[in-house]
Amino acid sequence: MYRGMDIGTAKPRDKSRYELLDLKNPDEEFGVGEYVLLAAERLHHHFNNNQNVILCGGTGLYVRALIEEYQDLSPAPSPELRRELSDRPHEELVEQLWNQFPEVAEKTDLKNRIRVTRALERCLAPKESIQFSVPAFNKKKIALIPDVENTEQNIQHRTSEMLQNGWVNEVKNLLNDGYRPGNPGFRAIGYNTIVDLLYGDIEEEELVATIEAETRNYAKRQRTWLRSEPSLEVFSHLSAARDATQAWFESMH
Repeated sequence: MYRGMDIGTAKPRDKSRYELLDLKNPDEEFGVGEYVLLAAERLHHHFNNNQNVILCGGTGLYVRALIEEYQDLSPAPSPELRRELSDRPHEELVEQLWNQFPEVAEKTDLKNRIRVTRALERCLAPKESIQFSVPAFNKKKIALIPDVENTEQNIQHRTSEMLQNGWVNEVKNLLNDGYRPGNPGFRAIGYNTIVDLLYGDIEEEELVATIEAETRNYAKRQRTWLRSEPSLEVFSHLSAARDATQAWFESMH
């Protein structure tokens, strides 16, 4: 979603084949509510033009919320509310959450400023839910989940390749453009770690080890999430997934 963050997010080089890329600057927020509205609009466009769509996802909640048509999503808070909360001290936000919404505070990681801020945004923003629908596509959900050993090898290769492709310079350019580690885009794996390298807080060996560890943890969370995904067909090899998907597309015509 974020402009200027291509290498570290493995963004496709041929962007012409994709939609909903480069929508935000790294200092702008983006959430599941905004995503489902944008994605649903594109799905209706392609459905009306009798076109197939492949929906690619890394963030399981976004894909599930769209396909399962979650009806309890809230719109993004006003820029004024978001700005007002971001300008206040963390301790003050925690105190407000406890005083006004104690039941929410009990379920929130109060040491995490982002989560405290989001909790307040949800409580203080208007409560009307987002309204959207997904057109009546014939849907097939598949996941490519290699075994853990192959995943480990893929992560090592992926991290090395991204660093060789100029990931450090990408982060350096973002800093030169005025973006900072606290910006929403920097939540992506590796970006804050590369900032630590550029600031001289860690060495390159630690950089690689940290990024690989964070990616392994993320892959583990993805596997856990996918175990509860409704109507999901799982493959361990790309060729099998490709063949099964092609056969399914052909059966629809």
